[in-house]
Amino acid sequence: MNRCLVLRPQPGEYAPYHGRYIEKVPDGNLDEILEAQWEELGCLLEELDDEAAEFRYAEGKWSVKELLGHLVDAERIFAYRMLCVARGDQTPLPGFDENAYVAAANFDAKPLETLLEEYDLVRGQTLGLLRGMGEEELARRGTVNGNSLTARAIAFMLAGHELHHLGVLKEKYLPSF
Repeated sequence: MNRCLVLRPQPGEYAPYHGRYIEKVPDGNLDEILEAQWEELGCLLEELDDEAAEFRYAEGKWSVKELLGHLVDAERIFAYRMLCVARGDQTPLPGFDENAYVAAANFDAKPLETLLEEYDLVRGQTLGLLRGMGEEELARRGTVNGNSLTARAIAFMLAGHELHHLGVLKEKYLPSF
């Protein structure tokens, strides 16, 4: 298995707003961090059944299934952005409304097992993409949602985004079980 050492992005490689995700990522090998997240999420959700995975900790909040579906959607989007930027595509990439995506997906109608399988596939593909990139590709810059950022910053945002939601899952959802 190829390992990649992705250097932490510097503040000039992303908009200040993105720092809230990037700062969550601990020092270390990024692909190992992504693998650890993959394992942790699986361990946290493996004991839930479909009914439990439809739990919402408050009215108007996503269910566990919706949170997982959001992670899958967001990872696909982050990975696509990382690919485009790393390949030197200068086409400005749009933002996305995560609430509209979740509302349109009907994740609660899907079996939790199916959503976990989908997550596994997407994370495996993300790791393959990341491991295939060299430092030159990771340092390339593109425009996403009106912000200039590097492919490296996008990779760290992906990891930090998941760390954010893992924290929410552990703090707000799982204590109820």
